[in-house]
Amino acid sequence: MSKVPTAAANRKDIAEGFRAVRRIVTGEDAQGRSMIVSDGPTPNVFKPEHAPTIAQVIWATGQGAASGDDPAPAGHRFGFHSDGGSIIRIVDFPPDEAYEKQGVMEFLNAAGVRDGSEKRHFWFHKTPSLDYAIVLEGEIYAMLDSGETLMRAGDVLIQRATSHSWSNRSGKNCRMAFILLSQD
Repeated sequence: MSKVPTAAANRKDIAEGFRAVRRIVTGEDAQGRSMIVSDGPTPNVFKPEHAPTIAQVIWATGQGAASGDDPAPAGHRFGFHSDGGSIIRIVDFPPDEAYEKQGVMEFLNAAGVRDGSEKRHFWFHKTPSLDYAIVLEGEIYAMLDSGETLMRAGDVLIQRATSHSWSNRSGKNCRMAFILLSQD
């Protein structure tokens, strides 16, 4: 699993207007009956120091998951994927002009996922994972080495361990869900 630099870990450090994702977790009682074991805001919220992006890890399996009853507690740091497992992450992407581009590239380098070749966009990266990228709100361009496509709410991109980038040219936030499956 790749490590990422530390950043704001609790809600009081998160951007104004932040909207938490409600996480509902099921389990079984002592008699084997299904039940809701927790229902509330996702505790794992990450806002990098270099960017206004907000990422909420809802759940994780594999080597990147935290030990204990909650695999995605507040303050636990995740890489871009979880070796031998999965991550579900909701990300709010602000418009491109809101980013400190050099900081994003340094963040991607530190995580070991930046595509170091000369690319046309600062978010280009590549991970050894199969990613289902779903636009929940807004719109964003999925950029590849050769080509790009505009994605809108309801669109799904199947990202198969390729170099890619996300470019929000809309002037408004875009919220996406990512289901990241390890290819290890």
